[in-house]
Amino acid sequence: MPPPLPLTPPPARRIAAGQDHHAALHAGLHWQVPEHFNIGQACSARWAARPAQARRTAVAWQAEDGRSGRLSYGQLHAQAQRVAAALQRLGLQRGDFVAVVMAQRPEAAVAHVALQLLGVVVMPLSMLFGPEALAYRLQDSGAVLALADENALAPLLAVRSACPALRHVVAVGAAPAGPGQADMHWRSLLARPAGRFEPARTRADDAALLIYTSGTTGPPKGALMPQRALIGNLSGFVCSQNWFGAQPPEHSDEVFWSPADWAWTGGLMDALLPTLYFGRTIVAFQGRFTPERAFELMQRYRVTHSFLFPTALKAMMKAVPEPRQRYRLQLRSVMSAGEALGDAVFGWCQRALGLTVNEMFGQTEINYVVGNCGRLLDHRGRAYPGWPARPGSMGRAYPGHRVAVIDDAGHECPRGTPGDVAVHRLDVHGQPDPVFFLGYWRQPAATAAKFTGDPAASWCRTGDTAVMDEDGYLWYQGRSDDVFKSSGYRIGPSEIENCLVKHPAVANAAVVPKPDAERGAVVKAFIVLAPGVVGDAALVAALQQHVRGQLAPYEYPKDIEFVDSLPMTTTGKVQRRVLRLLEQERAVQLVGRETCE
Repeated sequence: MPPPLPLTPPPARRIAAGQDHHAALHAGLHWQVPEHFNIGQACSARWAARPAQARRTAVAWQAEDGRSGRLSYGQLHAQAQRVAAALQRLGLQRGDFVAVVMAQRPEAAVAHVALQLLGVVVMPLSMLFGPEALAYRLQDSGAVLALADENALAPLLAVRSACPALRHVVAVGAAPAGPGQADMHWRSLLARPAGRFEPARTRADDAALLIYTSGTTGPPKGALMPQRALIGNLSGFVCSQNWFGAQPPEHSDEVFWSPADWAWTGGLMDALLPTLYFGRTIVAFQGRFTPERAFELMQRYRVTHSFLFPTALKAMMKAVPEPRQRYRLQLRSVMSAGEALGDAVFGWCQRALGLTVNEMFGQTEINYVVGNCGRLLDHRGRAYPGWPARPGSMGRAYPGHRVAVIDDAGHECPRGTPGDVAVHRLDVHGQPDPVFFLGYWRQPAATAAKFTGDPAASWCRTGDTAVMDEDGYLWYQGRSDDVFKSSGYRIGPSEIENCLVKHPAVANAAVVPKPDAERGAVVKAFIVLAPGVVGDAALVAALQQHVRGQLAPYEYPKDIEFVDSLPMTTTGKVQRRVLRLLEQERAVQLVGRETCE
């Protein structure tokens, strides 16, 4: 079992010498990946074995209807063992695929621990998935069992007949079990003692998770994640949360909460599992996100650390401009990821929340590889700067990860030149980076296409375009297929969207290319207005002038469309591809009408 903290700060004399300790952290980190490693053991069993830690709250939960409670580490592990033993009696075997379709709730945490102890492969699925999305993933994975709560059971049952491998469905919470419903209820899994249950002795390279990514083309691909991937996430998690987990649990009051769905990488690998790995308390809220509810939860549970994606922070900024006048907050750090944060929200967090947000970048296949770190702690718990954040930047490579911007041939681009963000299989010491996925499930060609160079020592492309400056900071340009050209100018949507959001009339914005016969494309902005604002020609002109006055002349939106909402992924990202295809379809229809006339 690796130590709780996978990296140590530089010697105290070097910490005090300057304000930038990025290079020293990279030099000092040497991955400690044992031959055998199990996420369930690391996140539950080892804490339950310590009497004082066993009494500590692992999950503090609250439902939207006001119900609440707490689950200690001792209870978490005891329930996980009972569930694992019950599923083993059902015939579940090591290496089987199991779907977990639940909200943030204590049963979800227990399920993840139990399934890892069994050595099966967990497939987290969003409750927002409809029948078609569920059927594809269940069929593609060959999942043999599914755990679903009351919000997910109906669409799951609707496709069960089309998923022949799915032998068992377990109802959770208020979901019913019985004829025509689930085969059994969660309560029945907890009814019998675990007996002589023996956890699986998994290797660090054994598969632990199957997470489907929303690809830009074709159906989603299942990224197969090893047990060791959690270890690979930890250096970024620790740094982005300003040295979270540095002190022993008994000496810490750290509490984590994020609205991120535990069914996707951001909620699972950036919140739930690393918090449990460090023996801290995570807050689970089973309900709909609202800015006011977010502040209320952070106040009630004295949340010290959070992951808040840009969409959430924008909504919080608009709804509660001065949160510290209304709420007693204990926040010490906030990480943000999924989209570029933008200097408008960045500045609001500094002024209104009293902290500098640590932006982070990663993806399911290679998560938590780039970002910022606002604070280090030495061996005495004294705080020092990590490395300075630069507003608008994605940050730098987190310790243990070798990151570069590469061209189409796989060569590193000169500093200041746009290219594809890529992560090398080997770290700066020439050792394997544990963060890497195993490959795409049953898609060897897609796996091979993800890498450039020698298979044993190659670059893994993210598909995101960025510029690296002389100090190693990355500046996001957009997804490779989101960047477009207009009149020969290369345009990324993030900067324009950030500028639009600064206008008081704008709640959110998405920028895509609109086909244009003369320029190839022009900038098109879809805008969600702030409450009470009416979209008219005067506002269009004002927004265009607002952007024209802040950015380059070719970047202002030639066309603006006001919409009630933007298409979003289940992970809270704007689906620009949907809007881009909409504009392409409209252009084709327009040409067709003109031809007929």
